[in-house]
Amino acid sequence: MNESIETRHAQSPAETARMDTEQLRKNFLIEKVFEKDTIHLTLSFYDRYISGGAMPADKPLELPNPDNLKAQYFLERREMGIINVGGKGTVEADDEKYELDFKEALYISKETKKVIFYSADKSNPAKFYINSAPAHHKFSTKKITKKEAEIVTLGSLENSNHRTINKLIVNSVVQTCQLQMGMTELKTGSVWNTMPAHTHDRRMEVYFYFEIPEGQAVCHFMGEPQESRHIWMKNDQAVISPNWSIHAGAGTSNYTFIWGMAGENLDYGDMDVAAVKDLR
Repeated sequence: MNESIETRHAQSPAETARMDTEQLRKNFLIEKVFEKDTIHLTLSFYDRYISGGAMPADKPLELPNPDNLKAQYFLERREMGIINVGGKGTVEADDEKYELDFKEALYISKETKKVIFYSADKSNPAKFYINSAPAHHKFSTKKITKKEAEIVTLGSLENSNHRTINKLIVNSVVQTCQLQMGMTELKTGSVWNTMPAHTHDRRMEVYFYFEIPEGQAVCHFMGEPQESRHIWMKNDQAVISPNWSIHAGAGTSNYTFIWGMAGENLDYGDMDVAAVKDLR
């Protein structure tokens, strides 16, 4: 099986402020999430968060046990969230099978020994976007559809940020230790996400951008509120957001992104807002 795991060290605000474009992209951008018949994973030392993708086509893919984890198996001391952003597929978790359609999610509990990914149609393979964080307790594995999500509509077309937030793996929907995941869909004509921009010292995030039309892009903004930086991103790419960094984006078209986060608490509203007029 083809697999890769990349390690990203944590960077301080002072280090990040001195980075050029190439250094920013090397440290924070995850350029390749999906590749046919391959699992790509990236381990960030911010809260030891793992993000990546599994794209089975011609054969099933089994979740590996990277040496970086020093564990008997991947989820020995971890929990995992999965959102399918491709064709219909199945995730097998310790002999239980869960069918996931487009934009459906699965929470997999700590101590699940084996995870295998399948596609229903190799000509339209599933694309399982994966997030994982350390876990202290074993909860129940659970599938979450968009109908079961906690849905919030925010923003306005006048401010170019009319969007629907689908909270899929959050404590109001499924019990987790610290992992949270959801999906924000921009309305037609809106391009800004996560405004007002904010930081939260209690947790970090990873953003995964998809449904970006061919020839279009998203400009992701990061850094301290008064020392911001940007990274241009293409479809099916992810970006690491440290706890001290803002995380917002604007696209040349509307798009969808998945946010995943982990840290000290499960309070979705725990954030320190930076007023638009104060951003630099």
